[in-house]
Amino acid sequence: MALPAPLLVLLASLHAVSSLSAVRWCAITDQEIQKCEGMRGAFLSARISPALSCVKASSGMDCAKMIAANKVDAVTLSGDLIYEAGKMYNLKPVAGEVYDQEFGTSYHAVAVVHKNSTLTINRLKGAKSCHTGIRRTAGWNVPIGWLTYSGQMPVVGCDFEQAAAYFFTKSCVPGANKTKYSDTLCGLCQGSTAESTCAMTEEEKYYDYSGAFRCLTEGAGDVAFVKHSTVAENTDDKSLTLQSKNFRLLCKDGSLRNVTDWKKCSLARVPARAVMVRPDVDGSEIFELLNTGQKLFHDGSSTFKMFDSSSYGGKNLLFRDSTTQLTVISNPAYQAWLGEAFLTAMKGLDCKSSSLPNSLRWCTLSTAEIWKCSEMATQFKKMNITPSIQCVSAQSTEACMKLIKAKEVDVVTLGGQDIYLAGKQYGLVPAAGENYPETDNSSSYYAVAVVKKNSQNASTINDLRGKKSCHTGYGRTAGWRIPIGALIKRGMIRPTDCSDSNIAKAVGEFFPASCVPGANLEGFAPQLCSLCQGKGPDRCATSASEPYFGYSGAFRCLVDGTGEVAFVKHSTVLDNTDGKNKDDWASPLKSTDYQLLCLNGALAEVHQFEFCNWGQVPARAVMVHPDTNTFAISGLLGKAQEYFAADSGNFSMFSSIEYGGKDLIFKDATERIVAVGDKDTYTEWLGKEYIDSLEGMQCNGKAEIPVRIGPLLMSNILLTRFIL
Repeated sequence: MALPAPLLVLLASLHAVSSLSAVRWCAITDQEIQKCEGMRGAFLSARISPALSCVKASSGMDCAKMIAANKVDAVTLSGDLIYEAGKMYNLKPVAGEVYDQEFGTSYHAVAVVHKNSTLTINRLKGAKSCHTGIRRTAGWNVPIGWLTYSGQMPVVGCDFEQAAAYFFTKSCVPGANKTKYSDTLCGLCQGSTAESTCAMTEEEKYYDYSGAFRCLTEGAGDVAFVKHSTVAENTDDKSLTLQSKNFRLLCKDGSLRNVTDWKKCSLARVPARAVMVRPDVDGSEIFELLNTGQKLFHDGSSTFKMFDSSSYGGKNLLFRDSTTQLTVISNPAYQAWLGEAFLTAMKGLDCKSSSLPNSLRWCTLSTAEIWKCSEMATQFKKMNITPSIQCVSAQSTEACMKLIKAKEVDVVTLGGQDIYLAGKQYGLVPAAGENYPETDNSSSYYAVAVVKKNSQNASTINDLRGKKSCHTGYGRTAGWRIPIGALIKRGMIRPTDCSDSNIAKAVGEFFPASCVPGANLEGFAPQLCSLCQGKGPDRCATSASEPYFGYSGAFRCLVDGTGEVAFVKHSTVLDNTDGKNKDDWASPLKSTDYQLLCLNGALAEVHQFEFCNWGQVPARAVMVHPDTNTFAISGLLGKAQEYFAADSGNFSMFSSIEYGGKDLIFKDATERIVAVGDKDTYTEWLGKEYIDSLEGMQCNGKAEIPVRIGPLLMSNILLTRFIL
C-alpha cells in the first residue's frame, strides 16, 4: 500500500540532506546559458567543487518544476517566483542577493502622494494611479495584491486587470496596452508615438520608477506606486524644482508619513532574489560553492565576474548586476525570506482563472432561502458576475458542512457556533465575512462584566466567587454562554459533567444568588432565580414582565443593588446612562459610576470594551473548503454588493422581507461583505475569548464536538509509533 503524501514528506525530512556530486544550474535564456557556461569554466579552473553544469529551461517556474523533479538543482528567483516555487514545489532559499549597505537584501514598495492630498490607503477607489509597469513588483504586484487581500478591490474571475480598471478612474500601467482594459489602464500614459504609448520602454514617459513618479509630479495621477528610494532619487539636489518635503507616503494603518519614513510606512518589504533548491539538498554546500566563487570572481581582476552581465549582452543574468555579495539564508522557510507583508500581497494575487469552478454551489436551509438564492443567481448573471451561482438545499447547517467537506457543495454562511464546528470538525475556512453598521449592536458585539465603580464587593474577576450575579437570560450569549463558558474554561466553575442541569448547578454554587431569566427549569438550582423581581408566574420569566430580563434588565439588577455584577453587552451601560434612558430607574445614572471587569484581572472604563471584554460575538462568515480560492469568493461578493448592497429596485443582497423570511443567506443587518484578511482560519475569525467560552460550555472541549483524526494526524501517529 502506498504511503500518503504527508507521511512521505515527513519521512523524507528525517533523512540527512543529500550531498551533490555536481550542481546543475538552471538558466532561462541563451544569454544566461552563456554566462552560466562562463561561470562553470571559471569555477572549474579555480578547482571549486562540486562542479557546475548548465541546463536551459523556458521560465523561472519551469526551473522550479525541474528542480522538484530532480532534473536540475538550483536557480535564482525573484520574490513572486519564490512564493510560487515554495508553495507549489516546497523549494527552499539557501542564498540571497545583497545590494548595498543601506538596503541590504530588500527594498520597500511604497505609495506616494502630494503633501496636500486627501487620499489615504483606504480611500484609493476612484483615484488616478501611476504604476511602474504591468506585473512589476513595486508598481503592480504589491499594491494590487494588497488591495485584493484587504478586500478593498474586489476581483471577479481572477481578472486583476479588470479589477484595477474598475477600481481606479484612470491609470498609467505600462505594458497594459496589450490587455482588454487598455483604455483605462493606459489612459494617463504619454508615449512619444502612438505605438510607444503605454509600452514598457523608455519611449513611454511614465514608465519605470522615475516615470511613475513623474506621472504623479506632473499632475496626471493622484498616487504613484514605486520603491522607497524613488522620491529621493528624483528630488532635492537631483531636481531643479521638486522637493521631497512636498510628498507623503500612504501607510497601511490609514495615516500619512514623510517620505523618509519608508521603513515604518510601506506596503511591503520586497525581498531580494534568492537561490532556490530542493528541500533535501544541503543548502550550506550550495552556499559554500557560491561563496568561494564570489570571493574569487567578484571584482574586475578576472575575466569572469559573477555580478556583471555586460559581457554576455544582457542584464541581471543568473544574478542581479547590482548584487554586491551573496549571503547565506539560515531559515530555509520561503515564507520567512519573503516576509509577512510581501507574503500577504502574494496571497492576494494567488488566483488563477483556470482553477475557478464554472459555478458556485450555495448551500441553503429553507424554501425561503432557496427563493432568495435563485433570485441572487439571476441578478448576478445579468451583471456578468462570475462564477455563476447554483442553489443547493440541505436540512441543517451541519449537513451543509458535510457536503462542502465532500466537495459536493461550495459555500454556506454560518454564525459563531456553527463556524466553530465547521472549522474544528470539518476543516472549513472563512472566505468572507459580514460587516454591520457601527450603530448596530445586535449582530456583532462584545460581552462584558459590569460592576459599580469603587465597589468593594467585586473588584476583579478573581473576586467573583460568592457574589450575586445578574444575567440577561438563560442560554443567551452575552449574559450566559460567554461568561459561564469563560469561567468554566478557567476552572473557576467546575461542573461534574456537561449536562445543562449540572452546569446550572455549578453556577449556583459559584454565584449563591442570581437572576437568570429562563432558568426556572425543573432540576435547576433555585438560587439562579432568587434575585428576580417578577410577580407570581412572571418571576424569572424571559419577558418584560420580569424587570431584570434582557440587557437593560440585567443592568438594572446591578443598579438596584440586587446584584453585584451584571453580564451584558458592551453598549448596555452607555445605552442606559447619561440621560439615554428616560425611565425612572435609569434617568439619574452616570456611565462614569460603572466599570468593567477584564479577564486578565484588570479594571477598565465602560468605553474601553474593545480592550476589556469577555469575548466578541463574531460576525457571520461565508465558509468554504480549504481548497477553494477564498479571494474568488470575496471578489465575487465584493463586486456583487456594488450593485446589490442596497435595494436596487430588483434585488437586495441584505434584505429578506421579499421572501417571507429573516436573515436569509446574509443577515439583514449586514452593511457590506468584507474580505477575511488575516482572519483566514476559524480560530482567527472567532477569537480566543469566544472559543474559550464555547469550549468552556463543553467542559473544556471534552464533550459534544468530537474531533476526527485526519490522514495527516494519523500519519504522524503511525510515524511516531514507528520511531519509538
